[in-house]
Amino acid sequence: MSKFMLIMRDNDETAIVSRDVPFEEMLEAMGKYNESMIKAGVLVNADGLTDPAEGVVVDYSATPPIATDGPYGETKELFNGFWTLEVPTIEEATEWAKRAPLGAGSKMEIRRIHGNEDFPTDNEWIQKEAEWRQQLGTE
Repeated sequence: MSKFMLIMRDNDETAIVSRDVPFEEMLEAMGKYNESMIKAGVLVNADGLTDPAEGVVVDYSATPPIATDGPYGETKELFNGFWTLEVPTIEEATEWAKRAPLGAGSKMEIRRIHGNEDFPTDNEWIQKEAEWRQQLGTE
């Protein structure tokens, strides 16, 4: 099994349109979607993000990096939330993504999350990370 992150992306226009959807309706649609993944045993975790106006962007093109409070002006894409699924293939992750209750203009990016098998087991930092994950109960 592999883990995949489904990354919900919108732009300024889709974010404005989504504000017209009643909050209770959105909660129900997302709740049903999440419940279907829980019942199928594929959902690892999921979270939505606050409005970009509440965020900060750290730009590393200068030394030291520059932190800028949101909002950030016109944005081409907004990362609004994510799901982490544990499924055998990216094709299955894609099928789950297609079922998300998102509107026209929204996009879902699917990326595999690196597993231990992707890194050399004799590397000191990989070994430390494995210990940290055990301590945190995430492995």
